[in-house]
Amino acid sequence: MSEPLFRKPKTLVLGWLLAACALQAPVPSALAAASAPRTADFIVAVVNQELVTAVEVEQRLARIRAEAARAGQRLPPEDQLRQQVLEALIDERVILSHARDTGARVDEAELDRAVASVAAQNQITPAQLRDRLRQDGIDMQRFRANLRDQIMIERVRERELQQRIRVSDADIDAFIEKQRREMGGQSELNIAQILVPVPESASAAEVEKLRAQAEQALQRVLGGEDFAAVARQVSQDDNRERGGEIGLRPAQRLPDVFVERVRGLQPGQVAPQLLRTGAGFHVLKLQDKRDSAVLRVTQTRARHILLRPSAQLSAEVAKQRLAEYRRQIESGKARFEELARTQSQDGSAVQGGDLGWTSPGSFVPEFEQAMNALQPMGLSEPVVSRFGVHLIQVLERREVAVEPKQLRELARDALREQRFDQAYADWVRELRSRAYVEMRENPR
Repeated sequence: MSEPLFRKPKTLVLGWLLAACALQAPVPSALAAASAPRTADFIVAVVNQELVTAVEVEQRLARIRAEAARAGQRLPPEDQLRQQVLEALIDERVILSHARDTGARVDEAELDRAVASVAAQNQITPAQLRDRLRQDGIDMQRFRANLRDQIMIERVRERELQQRIRVSDADIDAFIEKQRREMGGQSELNIAQILVPVPESASAAEVEKLRAQAEQALQRVLGGEDFAAVARQVSQDDNRERGGEIGLRPAQRLPDVFVERVRGLQPGQVAPQLLRTGAGFHVLKLQDKRDSAVLRVTQTRARHILLRPSAQLSAEVAKQRLAEYRRQIESGKARFEELARTQSQDGSAVQGGDLGWTSPGSFVPEFEQAMNALQPMGLSEPVVSRFGVHLIQVLERREVAVEPKQLRELARDALREQRFDQAYADWVRELRSRAYVEMRENPR
Protein backbone atom coordinates (compact mmCIF):
# COMPACT_ATOMS: atom_id res chain seq x y z
CA MET A 1 0.00 0.00 0.00
CA SER A 2 1.36 3.42 -0.88
CA GLU A 3 1.74 5.91 1.92
CA PRO A 4 -1.23 8.26 2.27
CA LEU A 5 -0.70 11.86 1.25
CA PHE A 6 -1.17 13.18 4.75
CA ARG A 7 -1.46 11.76 8.23
CA LYS A 8 -3.17 13.27 11.23
CA PRO A 9 -0.99 15.13 13.74
CA LYS A 10 0.24 12.96 16.55
CA THR A 11 -1.82 14.38 19.40
CA LEU A 12 -2.79 12.23 22.34
CA VAL A 13 -6.54 11.88 22.66
CA LEU A 14 -7.98 11.90 26.18
CA GLY A 15 -10.59 9.28 25.29
CA TRP A 16 -7.83 6.87 24.31
CA LEU A 17 -5.85 7.77 27.42
CA LEU A 18 -8.76 6.98 29.69
CA ALA A 19 -9.50 3.73 27.91
CA ALA A 20 -5.87 2.80 28.39
CA CYS A 21 -6.14 3.57 32.09
CA ALA A 22 -9.09 1.23 32.47
CA LEU A 23 -8.08 -1.57 30.19
CA GLN A 24 -4.32 -1.59 30.46
CA ALA A 25 -2.97 0.49 33.21
CA PRO A 26 -4.20 -0.14 36.42
CA VAL A 27 -6.57 -3.14 36.29
CA PRO A 28 -4.53 -5.67 34.25
CA SER A 29 -1.34 -4.44 35.91
CA ALA A 30 -2.76 -5.21 39.31
CA LEU A 31 -3.95 -8.60 38.15
CA ALA A 32 -0.56 -9.35 36.67
CA ALA A 33 1.13 -8.26 39.86
CA ALA A 34 -1.24 -10.40 41.91
CA SER A 35 -0.33 -13.48 39.88
CA ALA A 36 3.39 -12.77 40.06
CA PRO A 37 5.55 -13.88 42.99
CA ARG A 38 5.17 -11.52 45.95
CA THR A 39 8.26 -9.48 46.74
CA ALA A 40 8.84 -6.68 49.19
CA ASP A 41 8.46 -3.26 47.66
CA PHE A 42 11.29 -0.76 47.68
CA ILE A 43 12.28 2.48 45.96
CA VAL A 44 14.33 2.03 42.78
CA ALA A 45 14.54 5.70 41.76
CA VAL A 46 13.86 9.15 43.20
CA VAL A 47 12.88 11.77 40.63
CA ASN A 48 12.70 15.23 42.22
CA GLN A 49 9.91 14.63 44.76
CA GLU A 50 8.45 11.60 42.94
CA LEU A 51 9.26 7.96 43.55
CA VAL A 52 9.53 4.90 41.29
CA THR A 53 9.06 1.61 43.12
CA ALA A 54 10.06 -1.96 42.36
CA VAL A 55 6.41 -3.06 42.32
CA GLU A 56 5.63 -0.46 39.64
CA VAL A 57 8.47 -1.80 37.50
CA GLU A 58 7.22 -5.36 37.93
CA GLN A 59 3.64 -4.38 37.11
CA ARG A 60 4.71 -2.57 33.95
CA LEU A 61 6.89 -5.52 32.93
CA ALA A 62 4.00 -7.94 33.49
CA ARG A 63 1.70 -5.84 31.35
CA ILE A 64 4.22 -5.58 28.52
CA ARG A 65 4.87 -9.34 28.58
CA ALA A 66 1.13 -10.09 28.50
CA GLU A 67 0.53 -7.71 25.59
CA ALA A 68 3.50 -9.11 23.66
CA ALA A 69 2.24 -12.66 24.19
CA ARG A 70 -1.22 -11.76 22.87
CA ALA A 71 0.26 -10.04 19.83
CA GLY A 72 2.91 -12.69 19.18
CA GLN A 73 5.71 -10.12 19.49
CA ARG A 74 9.29 -10.77 20.54
CA LEU A 75 10.70 -8.77 23.42
CA PRO A 76 14.32 -7.68 24.00
CA PRO A 77 16.46 -9.53 26.56
CA GLU A 78 15.19 -9.29 30.13
CA ASP A 79 17.90 -6.90 31.40
CA GLN A 80 17.40 -4.59 28.43
CA LEU A 81 13.61 -4.66 28.77
CA ARG A 82 13.79 -3.92 32.50
CA GLN A 83 16.07 -0.95 31.87
CA GLN A 84 13.73 0.40 29.18
CA VAL A 85 10.77 0.12 31.55
CA LEU A 86 12.66 1.89 34.33
CA GLU A 87 13.72 4.70 31.97
CA ALA A 88 10.11 5.12 30.77
CA LEU A 89 8.84 5.37 34.36
CA ILE A 90 11.52 7.92 35.21
CA ASP A 91 10.54 9.98 32.16
CA GLU A 92 6.90 9.90 33.30
CA ARG A 93 7.90 11.11 36.77
CA VAL A 94 10.03 13.88 35.29
CA ILE A 95 7.05 15.12 33.24
CA LEU A 96 4.69 14.77 36.21
CA SER A 97 7.07 16.73 38.43
CA HIS A 98 7.30 19.43 35.76
CA ALA A 99 3.50 19.51 35.50
CA ARG A 100 3.17 20.06 39.23
CA ASP A 101 5.84 22.78 39.19
CA THR A 102 4.10 24.66 36.37
CA GLY A 103 0.80 24.70 38.24
CA ALA A 104 -1.13 22.06 36.28
CA ARG A 105 -4.25 21.11 38.19
CA VAL A 106 -7.15 18.70 37.76
CA ASP A 107 -10.12 19.56 39.98
CA GLU A 108 -12.46 17.01 41.53
CA ALA A 109 -15.31 17.67 39.09
CA GLU A 110 -13.03 17.07 36.11
CA LEU A 111 -11.69 13.93 37.74
CA ASP A 112 -15.24 12.69 38.33
CA ARG A 113 -15.94 13.15 34.61
CA ALA A 114 -12.75 11.26 33.76
CA VAL A 115 -13.72 8.34 36.00
CA ALA A 116 -17.17 8.28 34.40
CA SER A 117 -15.50 8.25 30.97
CA VAL A 118 -13.31 5.29 31.97
CA ALA A 119 -16.42 3.41 33.05
CA ALA A 120 -18.22 4.28 29.81
CA GLN A 121 -15.24 3.12 27.74
CA ASN A 122 -15.55 -0.24 29.50
CA GLN A 123 -19.35 -0.23 29.07
CA ILE A 124 -19.97 -0.34 32.80
CA THR A 125 -21.33 2.16 35.32
CA PRO A 126 -19.08 4.10 37.74
CA ALA A 127 -20.43 1.94 40.58
CA GLN A 128 -19.52 -1.22 38.66
CA LEU A 129 -16.08 0.20 37.98
CA ARG A 130 -15.60 0.77 41.71
CA ASP A 131 -16.68 -2.81 42.42
CA ARG A 132 -14.33 -4.20 39.78
CA LEU A 133 -11.40 -2.23 41.15
CA ARG A 134 -12.22 -3.48 44.68
CA GLN A 135 -12.34 -7.07 43.43
CA ASP A 136 -8.90 -6.61 41.87
CA GLY A 137 -7.50 -5.15 45.08
CA ILE A 138 -7.20 -1.58 43.79
CA ASP A 139 -8.07 1.32 46.08
CA MET A 140 -10.40 3.84 44.39
CA GLN A 141 -8.50 6.81 45.77
CA ARG A 142 -5.26 5.47 44.34
CA PHE A 143 -6.98 4.88 41.01
CA ARG A 144 -8.19 8.49 40.98
CA ALA A 145 -4.70 9.72 41.87
CA ASN A 146 -3.17 7.73 38.99
CA LEU A 147 -5.81 9.06 36.64
CA ARG A 148 -5.18 12.62 37.81
CA ASP A 149 -1.45 12.21 37.17
CA GLN A 150 -2.01 10.87 33.65
CA ILE A 151 -4.33 13.76 32.76
CA MET A 152 -1.78 16.26 34.06
CA ILE A 153 1.03 14.59 32.09
CA GLU A 154 -1.05 14.67 28.91
CA ARG A 155 -2.04 18.29 29.42
CA VAL A 156 1.46 19.64 29.98
CA ARG A 157 2.89 17.49 27.17
CA GLU A 158 0.38 18.83 24.66
CA ARG A 159 0.92 22.41 25.79
CA GLU A 160 4.70 22.21 25.62
CA LEU A 161 4.84 20.52 22.21
CA GLN A 162 2.33 22.96 20.74
CA GLN A 163 4.78 25.72 21.62
CA ARG A 164 7.89 23.87 20.45
CA ILE A 165 6.82 22.60 17.05
CA ARG A 166 6.95 25.53 14.65
CA VAL A 167 5.89 25.25 11.01
CA SER A 168 6.53 28.25 8.75
CA ASP A 169 4.75 29.19 5.54
CA ALA A 170 7.97 28.39 3.67
CA ASP A 171 7.95 24.89 5.21
CA ILE A 172 4.36 24.39 4.04
CA ASP A 173 5.14 25.65 0.52
CA ALA A 174 8.09 23.26 0.23
CA PHE A 175 6.05 20.33 1.54
CA ILE A 176 3.19 20.93 -0.90
CA GLU A 177 5.58 21.30 -3.83
CA LYS A 178 7.29 18.03 -2.86
CA GLN A 179 3.91 16.28 -2.73
CA ARG A 180 3.01 17.60 -6.19
CA ARG A 181 6.30 16.42 -7.64
CA GLU A 182 5.88 12.96 -6.14
CA MET A 183 2.34 12.72 -7.51
CA GLY A 184 3.30 14.08 -10.90
CA GLY A 185 0.88 16.87 -10.10
CA GLN A 186 0.34 18.62 -13.44
CA SER A 187 -2.87 20.27 -14.58
CA GLU A 188 -5.22 17.81 -16.28
CA LEU A 189 -7.92 18.75 -18.78
CA ASN A 190 -10.82 16.87 -20.26
CA ILE A 191 -11.77 18.60 -23.51
CA ALA A 192 -14.57 17.68 -25.90
CA GLN A 193 -14.50 18.81 -29.52
CA ILE A 194 -16.61 19.02 -32.61
CA LEU A 195 -14.27 18.78 -35.61
CA VAL A 196 -15.18 19.87 -39.12
CA PRO A 197 -12.11 18.79 -41.14
CA VAL A 198 -10.76 20.88 -44.01
CA PRO A 199 -8.93 18.96 -46.78
CA GLU A 200 -5.52 20.36 -47.76
CA SER A 201 -6.75 20.78 -51.37
CA ALA A 202 -9.94 22.65 -50.41
CA SER A 203 -10.68 25.84 -52.34
CA ALA A 204 -11.49 29.12 -50.66
CA ALA A 205 -15.18 28.58 -51.32
CA GLU A 206 -15.05 25.08 -49.80
CA VAL A 207 -13.22 26.42 -46.75
CA GLU A 208 -15.94 29.04 -46.21
CA LYS A 209 -18.65 26.41 -46.57
CA LEU A 210 -16.97 24.23 -43.94
CA ARG A 211 -16.45 27.27 -41.68
CA ALA A 212 -20.17 28.00 -41.90
CA GLN A 213 -20.95 24.39 -40.99
CA ALA A 214 -18.69 24.59 -37.91
CA GLU A 215 -20.11 28.00 -36.98
CA GLN A 216 -23.62 26.60 -37.13
CA ALA A 217 -22.59 23.77 -34.75
CA LEU A 218 -21.04 26.32 -32.39
CA GLN A 219 -24.21 28.40 -32.32
CA ARG A 220 -26.31 25.31 -31.62
CA VAL A 221 -24.32 24.38 -28.51
CA LEU A 222 -24.08 28.01 -27.37
CA GLY A 223 -27.86 28.12 -27.77
CA GLY A 224 -28.29 25.27 -25.29
CA GLU A 225 -28.27 22.09 -27.37
CA ASP A 226 -26.44 19.11 -25.88
CA PHE A 227 -22.81 19.24 -26.95
CA ALA A 228 -22.47 15.46 -27.12
CA ALA A 229 -25.54 15.13 -29.34
CA VAL A 230 -24.31 17.80 -31.78
CA ALA A 231 -20.85 16.18 -31.81
CA ARG A 232 -22.32 12.83 -32.80
CA GLN A 233 -24.17 14.48 -35.70
CA VAL A 234 -21.50 16.83 -36.99
CA SER A 235 -18.01 15.93 -35.77
CA GLN A 236 -15.64 13.95 -37.98
CA ASP A 237 -13.06 12.93 -35.36
CA ASP A 238 -12.45 9.54 -33.71
CA ASN A 239 -14.19 10.59 -30.48
CA ARG A 240 -17.57 11.44 -32.00
CA GLU A 241 -19.30 8.38 -30.50
CA ARG A 242 -18.21 9.59 -27.06
CA GLY A 243 -19.75 12.97 -27.72
CA GLY A 244 -16.39 14.35 -28.85
CA GLU A 245 -14.83 13.82 -25.43
CA ILE A 246 -11.05 13.33 -25.60
CA GLY A 247 -10.72 12.23 -21.96
CA LEU A 248 -8.78 13.51 -18.96
CA ARG A 249 -5.14 14.11 -19.93
CA PRO A 250 -2.19 16.11 -18.58
CA ALA A 251 -2.12 19.54 -20.21
CA GLN A 252 1.33 18.88 -21.70
CA ARG A 253 -0.10 15.95 -23.68
CA LEU A 254 -2.73 18.12 -25.40
CA PRO A 255 -2.16 20.49 -28.33
CA ASP A 256 -0.98 23.86 -27.06
CA VAL A 257 -3.67 25.63 -29.11
CA PHE A 258 -6.37 23.58 -27.36
CA VAL A 259 -4.99 24.42 -23.94
CA GLU A 260 -4.75 28.10 -24.80
CA ARG A 261 -8.28 28.25 -26.21
CA VAL A 262 -9.92 26.75 -23.07
CA ARG A 263 -7.77 28.77 -20.67
CA GLY A 264 -10.06 30.75 -18.40
CA LEU A 265 -13.07 28.52 -19.03
CA GLN A 266 -14.88 26.78 -16.20
CA PRO A 267 -15.85 23.10 -16.55
CA GLY A 268 -18.99 22.87 -18.67
CA GLN A 269 -18.28 26.04 -20.69
CA VAL A 270 -17.81 26.19 -24.48
CA ALA A 271 -15.16 28.35 -26.14
CA PRO A 272 -17.11 31.20 -27.78
CA GLN A 273 -15.03 31.25 -31.01
CA LEU A 274 -14.04 28.58 -33.50
CA LEU A 275 -10.47 27.34 -33.49
CA ARG A 276 -8.78 26.87 -36.88
CA THR A 277 -5.89 24.40 -37.13
CA GLY A 278 -4.29 22.42 -39.92
CA ALA A 279 -6.91 19.71 -39.30
CA GLY A 280 -9.92 22.01 -39.73
CA PHE A 281 -12.38 23.94 -37.57
CA HIS A 282 -12.89 22.98 -33.91
CA VAL A 283 -15.66 23.73 -31.43
CA LEU A 284 -14.17 23.15 -27.97
CA LYS A 285 -15.79 22.51 -24.59
CA LEU A 286 -13.99 22.16 -21.28
CA GLN A 287 -15.55 19.10 -19.64
CA ASP A 288 -13.36 18.90 -16.53
CA LYS A 289 -10.26 20.54 -15.10
CA ARG A 290 -7.96 19.32 -12.37
CA ASP A 291 -5.63 22.13 -11.54
CA SER A 292 -2.14 21.63 -10.14
CA ALA A 293 -3.19 24.05 -7.39
CA VAL A 294 -5.70 21.46 -6.18
CA LEU A 295 -4.71 17.97 -5.15
CA ARG A 296 -7.27 15.20 -4.89
CA VAL A 297 -7.62 12.47 -2.31
CA THR A 298 -9.70 9.33 -2.17
CA GLN A 299 -12.07 9.40 0.79
CA THR A 300 -13.56 6.27 2.31
CA ARG A 301 -16.79 5.78 4.20
CA ALA A 302 -16.42 2.74 6.46
CA ARG A 303 -17.95 1.24 9.55
CA HIS A 304 -16.53 -1.06 12.20
CA ILE A 305 -17.25 -3.16 15.25
CA LEU A 306 -14.65 -2.68 17.98
CA LEU A 307 -13.96 -5.05 20.87
CA ARG A 308 -11.44 -3.85 23.45
CA PRO A 309 -9.31 -6.58 25.11
CA SER A 310 -9.46 -6.51 28.90
CA ALA A 311 -8.89 -8.74 31.88
CA GLN A 312 -12.24 -10.38 31.03
CA LEU A 313 -11.75 -10.51 27.24
CA SER A 314 -8.43 -11.54 25.71
CA ALA A 315 -7.43 -10.36 22.26
CA GLU A 316 -7.68 -13.92 20.96
CA VAL A 317 -11.24 -14.36 22.19
CA ALA A 318 -12.15 -10.95 20.73
CA LYS A 319 -10.80 -12.08 17.34
CA GLN A 320 -12.80 -15.30 17.49
CA ARG A 321 -15.95 -13.39 18.40
CA LEU A 322 -15.53 -10.95 15.51
CA ALA A 323 -14.81 -13.82 13.11
CA GLU A 324 -18.17 -15.32 14.14
CA TYR A 325 -19.89 -11.95 13.55
CA ARG A 326 -18.30 -11.91 10.10
CA ARG A 327 -19.73 -15.35 9.28
CA GLN A 328 -23.17 -14.28 10.48
CA ILE A 329 -23.10 -11.15 8.32
CA GLU A 330 -21.90 -12.98 5.20
CA SER A 331 -24.56 -15.67 5.61
CA GLY A 332 -27.31 -13.10 6.07
CA LYS A 333 -28.10 -14.20 9.62
CA ALA A 334 -27.14 -10.82 11.06
CA ARG A 335 -26.82 -7.21 9.88
CA PHE A 336 -23.59 -5.36 10.40
CA GLU A 337 -25.23 -2.22 11.77
CA GLU A 338 -27.28 -4.15 14.33
CA LEU A 339 -24.25 -6.05 15.61
CA ALA A 340 -22.34 -2.76 15.83
CA ARG A 341 -25.11 -1.13 17.86
CA THR A 342 -25.30 -3.99 20.36
CA GLN A 343 -21.69 -5.25 20.49
CA SER A 344 -19.24 -2.52 19.49
CA GLN A 345 -17.29 -0.83 22.30
CA ASP A 346 -16.82 2.41 20.38
CA GLY A 347 -18.61 5.75 20.25
CA SER A 348 -19.70 4.97 16.69
CA ALA A 349 -21.90 2.09 17.92
CA VAL A 350 -25.01 4.28 18.05
CA GLN A 351 -24.54 5.00 14.33
CA GLY A 352 -24.25 1.31 13.52
CA GLY A 353 -20.47 1.62 13.54
CA ASP A 354 -20.50 4.24 10.75
CA LEU A 355 -17.29 6.33 10.82
CA GLY A 356 -18.42 8.77 8.12
CA TRP A 357 -16.31 10.06 5.25
CA THR A 358 -12.60 10.13 6.08
CA SER A 359 -9.47 11.18 4.20
CA PRO A 360 -6.18 9.25 4.11
CA GLY A 361 -4.37 9.34 7.44
CA SER A 362 -7.50 9.65 9.59
CA PHE A 363 -6.89 6.28 11.27
CA VAL A 364 -3.93 4.45 12.75
CA PRO A 365 -1.88 2.65 10.06
CA GLU A 366 -2.92 -0.90 10.97
CA PHE A 367 -6.62 -0.01 10.67
CA GLU A 368 -6.17 2.08 7.51
CA GLN A 369 -4.12 -0.56 5.72
CA ALA A 370 -6.82 -3.18 6.26
CA MET A 371 -9.55 -0.72 5.25
CA ASN A 372 -7.75 0.34 2.07
CA ALA A 373 -7.43 -3.30 0.97
CA LEU A 374 -11.22 -3.75 0.94
CA GLN A 375 -13.56 -3.26 -2.01
CA PRO A 376 -16.87 -1.46 -1.32
CA MET A 377 -19.11 -3.67 0.86
CA GLY A 378 -16.17 -5.98 1.56
CA LEU A 379 -15.61 -7.32 5.08
CA SER A 380 -12.19 -7.58 6.70
CA GLU A 381 -10.88 -10.36 8.86
CA PRO A 382 -10.50 -9.28 12.51
CA VAL A 383 -7.89 -6.50 12.62
CA VAL A 384 -5.80 -5.75 15.71
CA SER A 385 -4.88 -2.13 16.40
CA ARG A 386 -3.67 -0.22 19.45
CA PHE A 387 -7.34 0.44 20.31
CA GLY A 388 -8.54 -3.17 20.22
CA VAL A 389 -9.81 -5.63 17.61
CA HIS A 390 -11.94 -4.43 14.69
CA LEU A 391 -14.24 -5.88 12.07
CA ILE A 392 -14.26 -3.39 9.18
CA GLN A 393 -16.61 -2.90 6.25
CA VAL A 394 -16.10 -0.31 3.50
CA LEU A 395 -19.39 1.21 2.35
CA GLU A 396 -18.24 3.48 -0.50
CA ARG A 397 -15.40 5.62 -1.81
CA ARG A 398 -15.15 8.97 -3.56
CA GLU A 399 -12.46 11.28 -4.92
CA VAL A 400 -12.55 14.85 -3.69
CA ALA A 401 -10.49 17.94 -4.35
CA VAL A 402 -8.38 19.39 -1.57
CA GLU A 403 -8.72 23.15 -1.89
CA PRO A 404 -5.68 25.38 -1.27
CA LYS A 405 -6.70 26.47 2.26
CA GLN A 406 -7.46 22.92 3.37
CA LEU A 407 -4.31 21.70 1.64
CA ARG A 408 -2.17 24.06 3.71
CA GLU A 409 -3.82 22.94 6.94
CA LEU A 410 -3.22 19.29 6.04
CA ALA A 411 0.39 20.08 5.18
CA ARG A 412 0.84 21.89 8.51
CA ASP A 413 -0.57 18.89 10.40
CA ALA A 414 1.65 16.46 8.49
CA LEU A 415 4.76 18.51 9.23
CA ARG A 416 3.85 18.74 12.90
CA GLU A 417 3.49 14.97 13.03
CA GLN A 418 6.86 14.48 11.35
CA ARG A 419 8.50 16.67 13.97
CA PHE A 420 6.60 15.33 17.00
CA ASP A 421 8.92 12.47 17.99
CA GLN A 422 12.06 14.57 17.86
CA ALA A 423 10.43 17.48 19.69
CA TYR A 424 9.14 15.15 22.40
CA ALA A 425 12.53 13.45 22.82
CA ASP A 426 14.30 16.83 23.02
CA TRP A 427 11.81 18.12 25.59
CA VAL A 428 12.11 15.07 27.86
CA ARG A 429 15.91 15.21 27.55
CA GLU A 430 15.87 18.85 28.69
CA LEU A 431 13.58 18.07 31.61
CA ARG A 432 15.80 15.18 32.70
CA SER A 433 18.93 17.33 32.47
CA ARG A 434 17.37 19.71 35.02
CA ALA A 435 15.82 17.02 37.22
CA TYR A 436 17.24 15.35 40.30
CA VAL A 437 17.35 11.60 39.56
CA GLU A 438 18.79 9.22 42.16
CA MET A 439 18.97 5.49 41.45
CA ARG A 440 18.56 3.16 44.45
CA GLU A 441 19.93 -0.34 44.90
CA ASN A 442 17.88 -3.35 46.00
CA PRO A 443 18.13 -3.21 49.83
CA ARG A 444 18.28 -6.98 50.30
